[in-house]
Amino acid sequence: MTPKTPPGLNRPGLNRQILVLALPAFGALIAEPLFLIADSAIVGHLGVDSLAGVGLASTLLQTAVGLLVFLAYSTTPAVARLIGAGQHRAAIAVGRDGLWLAAILGAALAVLGALCAEPILRIMGAEGAVLEAASSYLRLSMPGVPAMLLVLAASGVLRGLQDTKTPLVVAGAGFALNALLNWLLVYPVGMGVAGSAIGTSVAQWAMAAVYLVIVLKATHREELSLLPRWRGVLALTSTGGWLLLRTLSLRVAILATVLLATAQGPVNLAAHQIAMTIFSFLAFALDALAIAAQALIGKELGAADLPLVKALTRKMTLWGLSFGVLTGVLVLFTSPWIGWIFSSDQAVHQALSAALLVLALGQPVAGVVFVLDGVLIGAGDARYLALAGLLALICYLPLLWAVSLSNLSGPPALAWLWAAFAGGYLLARALTLLFRARTDAWQRTGL
Repeated sequence: MTPKTPPGLNRPGLNRQILVLALPAFGALIAEPLFLIADSAIVGHLGVDSLAGVGLASTLLQTAVGLLVFLAYSTTPAVARLIGAGQHRAAIAVGRDGLWLAAILGAALAVLGALCAEPILRIMGAEGAVLEAASSYLRLSMPGVPAMLLVLAASGVLRGLQDTKTPLVVAGAGFALNALLNWLLVYPVGMGVAGSAIGTSVAQWAMAAVYLVIVLKATHREELSLLPRWRGVLALTSTGGWLLLRTLSLRVAILATVLLATAQGPVNLAAHQIAMTIFSFLAFALDALAIAAQALIGKELGAADLPLVKALTRKMTLWGLSFGVLTGVLVLFTSPWIGWIFSSDQAVHQALSAALLVLALGQPVAGVVFVLDGVLIGAGDARYLALAGLLALICYLPLLWAVSLSNLSGPPALAWLWAAFAGGYLLARALTLLFRARTDAWQRTGL
């Protein structure tokens, strides 16, 4: 007897819907790292101290903004559910409230950053010329922080409206403007590090302005007030709090991994940073699938089409698993040569090969994690994601402790560190997400 195909799994156009959302999302996602690469490439020719200072300041800035990614992840499912339910006016109202929340948080973070920039950088170990460069870059970047958060919230709104092409166009134009302004202000104008920060802030505000025009036009078309509905802002804050906790647990896991790699010595640390860079790049592709999952799941839950929700979940999980296998094979076959792109040190190559072997084996697990994370975010299941993230972290920390107590060194030590990350932390996240996805409870959170 032939097993029955789940309803909707082979629905015509389902794969196309996923690709239409995921491919532009991938392009938009890599734009932000390209901003930092452009800044580093331009500032790098000013000298080692300038580059080190910008690197330190941008790391601090991106960490703070990264923790507030919930501005996109909370607006996407909220807007998508209302679109699925046919409540377009209410969806635009949620988007407006999300922008207000981003503006408020951005203003607060900008003021706090301007006041605390130098003390925080001193705590992080910056001094002398490096401290001067980092402080200048961070202080002058603060006016652009509200714009960065507005871009996050607005892109989340458009994703909820099933539009990932506009964020791609805006991000691409913003990157080009950022690179041009930075070069002009740093060299022809002669502003140095300050020019890089100002150029990036101007580019961020230009992107935010485009999004504000789009949302304001939609608000006017729906005859909505420009003022927020504070109950709606608080609702997004509540969901965002759980998503913030989820993101924080992930950041702690990554930071703890870096600290242990640092303790293993400079060679292993260098190899770990390269491996994590590769992992992060592959994560952008997986995150694009997760964004498609957020938008599609949210919309179908809004339409109360539970058979299609289940079909989409299975389809997206298979996509994540398949892409994980594909990228794992790619990493495995390129591992003997990929290290030369980043370093000419043979010892680093040996340690990197060990790490990449484990990374390759863990990619299918990562694929499932990213996609199911997107599915549950799309369902508004933020509380479970936060608690599951904490549980995964609790399981991971003893594994890190065990690796730190081992007498291993060199490539074997780094291999075991990555085994703890991929086979411990990521696997724990995968198991908690798969457990939740097999139940019906998460579907009710979106209804």
